[in-house]
Amino acid sequence: MAAQTAAPGVRDQEIAAEQAHLDRVYRRLEEKIHEAEFLMSDAAQRGQVGTPGALAERDAQVFRAGVHLNRLNSEFEDFLFGRVDLLAGKDGKKGADGAFTSVDPADDAIREDATADIAETLHIGRIGVLDTDYAPLVIDWRAPAAAPFYRSTPVAPGRVVRRRVIRSKGRKVLGVEDDLLRPELTTGLPVVGDGALMAALGQARTHSMRDIVSSIQAEQDLVIRAPAASVTEVTGGPGTGKTAVALHRAAYLLYQDRRRYAGGILCVSPTPLLVAYTEGVLPSLGEEGQVAIRAVGSLVDGVSAELYDEPAVARIKGSLRMQKVLRNAARGCLDLPDGGPGLLRVVAFGRRLELDAQELSSVRQQVLAGTAPVNLLRPRARRLLLDALWRRTGRRFDDTELAAEERQGFDEDVSTEPEFTDFLDAWWPVLAPARVLAALADERRLSRWARRVLTPPEVRRVARSLRRDGFSVHDVALLDELETLLGSPPREKKRELDPMDQLTGLEELMPQARGESRRERADRLARERVEYAHVIVDEAQDLTPMQWRMVGRRGRTATWTIVGDPAQSSWSDVDEAARARDEALGNRPRRRFTLTVNYRNPAEIAEVASTVLALAMPGSPSPRAVRSTGVLPRYEVAGPDLAASVRDAAARLLEEVDGTVGVVVAMNRRAQARQWLRGLGDRVVALGSLEAKGLEYDATVVVSPAEIAEESPAGLRVLYVALTRATQRLTVLAREADLPDAAGVPDLLRAD
Repeated sequence: MAAQTAAPGVRDQEIAAEQAHLDRVYRRLEEKIHEAEFLMSDAAQRGQVGTPGALAERDAQVFRAGVHLNRLNSEFEDFLFGRVDLLAGKDGKKGADGAFTSVDPADDAIREDATADIAETLHIGRIGVLDTDYAPLVIDWRAPAAAPFYRSTPVAPGRVVRRRVIRSKGRKVLGVEDDLLRPELTTGLPVVGDGALMAALGQARTHSMRDIVSSIQAEQDLVIRAPAASVTEVTGGPGTGKTAVALHRAAYLLYQDRRRYAGGILCVSPTPLLVAYTEGVLPSLGEEGQVAIRAVGSLVDGVSAELYDEPAVARIKGSLRMQKVLRNAARGCLDLPDGGPGLLRVVAFGRRLELDAQELSSVRQQVLAGTAPVNLLRPRARRLLLDALWRRTGRRFDDTELAAEERQGFDEDVSTEPEFTDFLDAWWPVLAPARVLAALADERRLSRWARRVLTPPEVRRVARSLRRDGFSVHDVALLDELETLLGSPPREKKRELDPMDQLTGLEELMPQARGESRRERADRLARERVEYAHVIVDEAQDLTPMQWRMVGRRGRTATWTIVGDPAQSSWSDVDEAARARDEALGNRPRRRFTLTVNYRNPAEIAEVASTVLALAMPGSPSPRAVRSTGVLPRYEVAGPDLAASVRDAAARLLEEVDGTVGVVVAMNRRAQARQWLRGLGDRVVALGSLEAKGLEYDATVVVSPAEIAEESPAGLRVLYVALTRATQRLTVLAREADLPDAAGVPDLLRAD
């Protein structure tokens, strides 16, 4: 018998066996926690010796023990999630994790009668755990020994006979699902369930992302474990796991080379919703505090933008044309009517010295001939003003040394006079990006600074958008560009630190004594960090050229992982964005991967989406759906009361699925839709079409495909995104503009 199918009671026996192993793992974890606590206590006693060497040793030991203790104390969902049963390998070599390193089975592992023995069983989990004899109880999912769990397939099983996914919550095993990768062998292993991947895909979604570490497939695993050097580009359609792969890659890189990536990993997401959806993944993968997940609207310190410009304005603000406009504005702000006095008057050598408006203008032009950022030209402005005033004195000296001394004294006296310092502060103020951007709200000024760059209608649209309260997502990239053009204002001088304050151990692990929690410290360090060791860009196809420039500044010396799908791009000028992306990445070598399998959508929904894909990107292949539910999408025509129709459609889906329901509308209907759904509970959420990117729900309602498709030049691609958010059920609610047929199917969704 090649495989022993699970008989009644076998499933319970297998769950009980895995429960016994999990119990053993947690007993070992408790022992390790006690060991780490002892090490911290012992290290504290070492500090009483008082020598610098003892203090340094104490801090290093506290740091190592504290990090270990923090990881052990972390509560993980699905702490133990996988198992592989392996044939004997070609050699007997073991790796550092205690597992055999051989990938291929030994020549005699399979006998002539197609029987074989299981030589090794490995359990896969969030972090590695060894028993007291240093044998592996759990293999860290990032370790080389765990790779067969993800990469083995029935076509290329390697040493793997059976792969098992273990579902647990806290310390309780809930279920197991098996894949038999060598069904031709007789090993006596029972096989439970319908297959690990299908079981994982069938679970209900919540509003936060479940990491797919237990169901990553071979093509995804190749990306996660790819070498970090240069640029890794990953393309794939909806549901191929791009976001999950990107986050797992961040955890894997930290595991492989923590020293290299101690400079931090930045993960850029397109929307705050996607940040909230994904930010819980990394702690569950055994990583915390090393990866900053930021929306593009939150990349500038102190700004968190969630407003969206109308598409016509977004296209202008995102274009590289704004570079020249902002460069003109950064320098033009110094000449505003309220930009400073027109006369400088000081007293030196017993006489009054003056510079009038014409002379001051000449000095300003000399200063601006420099190429440094405007705020960094302030010392040059100070020096040239003093030069002009010195010439006013008319003093001449034959003795060069005496002349230098006289000039030095003049500069020191004049530059400390309130009349001079007050004038300089008003005439050459330290400009903040927000102040310059606010100046662009004046249509006349913007027209002057955007001459031959923007058309008059474009000037009006941009100026009008900047007169509202708050920043838009596209404004943030403009603020970042202005920060570069202006230069950072001078910072207050920091107090001198005691040398002992710089020992990393206590600062890392005893923040409470300093009034700062670990999370607060991690957030502060993330805010202060301006460049990263690795940059991950999620949904990269949506970044505008100006946003690429903003992200590029944070990864000048970084390695990169870029994930996206051109067919889902909401940016209209793809070529301009590609040029900006290439400038950000420089001449780094690139390694490309393509994900081809759609794990999210059932075939019934994927087929509808492919109809729109053919219109949006003719010739683009659809990712292959791996499952079918037998439930066709539902088409309805909204009644006169659109709010009631949307609410009824969402309520019906809430009854049909156990998880979440997303209602996707055109961007200008976001606020309305939230009102329509009020009172239906927290399992349903309303979101604009641009906010849906990267998210998934058990069921979705897509309201008026035509309205979404017509809101921007990239509207068909945005609609394609909206139609691919559901894991189980899809309802399309048509309006008159959708030209629905007798069955309610909108014109855009009818297959030829």
